[in-house]
Amino acid sequence: MQFSKIISGVMTWGIWGKNLSENQMVELMNSCLENNITTFDHADIYGGYTTENSFGKAFSNTNIERDKIQLISKCGIQHTEGRDNKIKHYNYSKKYIIWSVENSLKNLNTDYLDALLLHRPSPLMQSDEIAEAINQLKSEGKIKSFGVSNFTPSQTELINQKIKVEFNQIQFSATHLEPMLDGSLDFMQIHQIKPMSWNPLGNIFREKSEQTNRLNILLSSLESKYNVPTDVLLLAWIMQHPSGVLPVIGTTSSDRINNSTKAISLKLDLEDWFAIWTESCGFKVP
Repeated sequence: MQFSKIISGVMTWGIWGKNLSENQMVELMNSCLENNITTFDHADIYGGYTTENSFGKAFSNTNIERDKIQLISKCGIQHTEGRDNKIKHYNYSKKYIIWSVENSLKNLNTDYLDALLLHRPSPLMQSDEIAEAINQLKSEGKIKSFGVSNFTPSQTELINQKIKVEFNQIQFSATHLEPMLDGSLDFMQIHQIKPMSWNPLGNIFREKSEQTNRLNILLSSLESKYNVPTDVLLLAWIMQHPSGVLPVIGTTSSDRINNSTKAISLKLDLEDWFAIWTESCGFKVP
């Protein structure tokens, strides 16, 4: 399955963020496509189970052909918001996975998902039952590919031994280095699993700390050197990892969407790449 090099995350398009109108969603979709961002990342829980439906209504009022975009969604989290659940929990029964996908298809006004991801691992998940659900959904043409999200290597292998895992969407950024250091990205390369990164800009714009202060000083100098803004540098940094990370960007700004695509062709000098790692850690690399 071929996705765009940068993926548009829609979590903040709805009531969990900007609460965009239908027209604004249409404009944002078109802005993404104008910048060759053709992949849209959803989860059933976004907006308390409302954002898929809002996106689907907007998409149905565009002239965008379905085969020109890719739709990702996730399932498995049973939230208390928007559903009659007493406690947040996970459900990966065959019946629930199939129902969730069919519900997402209805909300998104589409016949298929380009990828289905299991949103977060559950200690009670049964790999055989998950494999049965995924095989059925694939045979019925309701999903084209399958992956996981926020899974460790061992959790991924538990599923991968029964059904091929093609993606793992994880938290990875210049301020969250763990997947690069704990073997997660190595595991994905070994098993040909494509990583996606949520929150690819990390905490640079949201948190003041010793780590972000160090990074901001360095990134300010690199902005002048490469003539791009900080967010482009941060995207380029994770995309330079040999695992082929696909960043999921959450911006709803057309200008930032346009800028983000510069990261695809930007290659940081080797020492600059390591300088970002060094400033994130606060000490020389081992």
